[in-house]
Amino acid sequence: MNKYRKGVFFVVYNISKSKPIYLIQKRKLHWKGWEFPKGGVNFLESYKKAIKRELKEETGLSPIKITKFKEKGKYQYSKELRDRKDYVGQTYILYAVEVKKGKLQLDKREHYSAKWLEFNKALKTLTHSNQRKCLRIVNNFLKHGKV
Repeated sequence: MNKYRKGVFFVVYNISKSKPIYLIQKRKLHWKGWEFPKGGVNFLESYKKAIKRELKEETGLSPIKITKFKEKGKYQYSKELRDRKDYVGQTYILYAVEVKKGKLQLDKREHYSAKWLEFNKALKTLTHSNQRKCLRIVNNFLKHGKV
């Protein structure tokens, strides 16, 4: 059976000197590379609750504002994951999450490090094309105000 885990992508940003800067993290659990925060949605959990929980777990930060986008997708895992044996991949819905820049508390099991980058640098640093596409959507929204 090809089951996909329900999940969220959320582009975390802060407005600095009237321009957005984006938080990306260096992944070490399941694969290695750069990503923005994402996570699974637990049974009976709303997407917004999942975002708040995952944001706290992965960064230690709390949201100021959460914006939902129409962008959805799915991807397959590149290998079988021991802790996700029931799933072949994950679906996602895109959100943007504004945060107040504070001290990051990374989940050291999942990420090596994190950095705040302006749009072009973040775009070049992200590992996967689906996340680059999502970053472009959020950046366009922040510049022009349209979802």
